[in-house]
Amino acid sequence: MDLLIRDAVLRGRPGRWMIAAKEGRLAAVQPEGRDAPAAGTIIDAGGNLVTEPFADGHLHLCKVHTLDLAGPSALEAYTGGSMGAAMGAIEQAAAVKAGQSVEAVTGRARATLMESVRHGVRRVQAFADVDPVAELTGVRALLDLKAEFRDRVDVRVVAFPQDGVVRSPGTEDLVEEAVRLGADVVGGIPWIEWTDDDAREHVRRMVELAHRYRRRVAMLVDDAGDASLRTTEMLASALLARGMIGQGSAQHARAMALYPEPSLRRLIGLCRAAGLGFVSDPHTGPLHLPVFTLREAGVPVALGQDDIEDAYYPFGRHNLLEVAFLAAHLLDARTDARLNDLYDMITVTAAQVLGAPVPRIEPGHDADLVILNGRTVRQALTAHTPPSHVIVSGRVVATTWSHTSFE
Repeated sequence: MDLLIRDAVLRGRPGRWMIAAKEGRLAAVQPEGRDAPAAGTIIDAGGNLVTEPFADGHLHLCKVHTLDLAGPSALEAYTGGSMGAAMGAIEQAAAVKAGQSVEAVTGRARATLMESVRHGVRRVQAFADVDPVAELTGVRALLDLKAEFRDRVDVRVVAFPQDGVVRSPGTEDLVEEAVRLGADVVGGIPWIEWTDDDAREHVRRMVELAHRYRRRVAMLVDDAGDASLRTTEMLASALLARGMIGQGSAQHARAMALYPEPSLRRLIGLCRAAGLGFVSDPHTGPLHLPVFTLREAGVPVALGQDDIEDAYYPFGRHNLLEVAFLAAHLLDARTDARLNDLYDMITVTAAQVLGAPVPRIEPGHDADLVILNGRTVRQALTAHTPPSHVIVSGRVVATTWSHTSFE
């Protein structure tokens, strides 16, 4: 074998386990015993939890580490009250894109992707603003980084019309050019438009473009604190109309928390029919998606980092354990069962929402693993430290340890 992990704890399986990998795939997963195969690399997990790696369904990678450039006003508007000033916050934050270069975006985003490797983030849906000001600088930077990190992080670039489509002439053509350059996903943010008709047109155009180029769709919907905008419904309806069932994800959808229950139940049924997955980032705003209501109704929900030190969120290390730790408090999810639900939302369900292969610790699956600090999900979330080992395709790509000496 190329790799052997001994004395591992696995979720939902009693006892201690050995995991062996060969040529990038898991070759054996068996109870710990004396008949361990020989291997080029042997890791003692020390009775700690070994799981699938993390997946981030929503990160504005083109904006990371721009808070000081943006100033405080956008952050104050976005996080205040019921998010009623969200549109104004986005308009203020757009100022950082004036004069933006590929090199500047690349430098900031590369530092974040190094943190992704350290924290075991195997996949990330990375949004890059596309508009007449930023043009394609963000997309070009992220496509370059996608190639640079391809053997460590699967970066799925979203061509994202942050400032609108109808209200920002020329943006639609730039999104199409981004897709031709290699962007993996067509983005959208229909509620940023000035009328409901324009919001529907925004959705229609972006879904049509995605259908034409056989791309997935990821849209920020129901993000402002206004339940009447109904942009999640627009997205699900457009996907159904185009036959793109299972090809989209709804990002944020915070205002669904304000829906009357009958309206929420109708929308959930529509989303199930469209195969629409959701990504929630409850730590970056005062409203959040009713995560467990959707999950219990059979709608897949993932968690995302959303922002890292930008005009919408002043913190972040691209640590999905930290995201789940924060979500546990914000969503009042503190029992072991709920914590395991949250852990699914940053691993297996997150991959499902992205349309990626769902990782499993079973022979034949990719040898992508993280060895955590803790024997249970609760202990790992309590520490929310980087994994001791991050393994991609059977190869250790990051090792982290800490030592404290008491005098």
